[in-house]
Amino acid sequence: MQQEDRKLDPRELGLTKAAYSVRETAAVTSLGRTAIYAAVKQGDLRPRKFGRKTLFLANDIAVFLSGLKNPR
Repeated sequence: MQQEDRKLDPRELGLTKAAYSVRETAAVTSLGRTAIYAAVKQGDLRPRKFGRKTLFLANDIAVFLSGLKNPR
């Protein structure tokens, strides 16, 4: 079974919360805030808003991480 075909479980990547703030998303992905916002702008990562708070669902983070290319 290819990775794209199976259901991705965020817990497999150590994501234990349902949603993460921008700062937490940067920390769990080892990316900076600028890179997080660049991924949002490119449509690779989908933010959710709750009032003024920007959140990223754990499943969206897992999909984003699994979609990153492997270095050659």
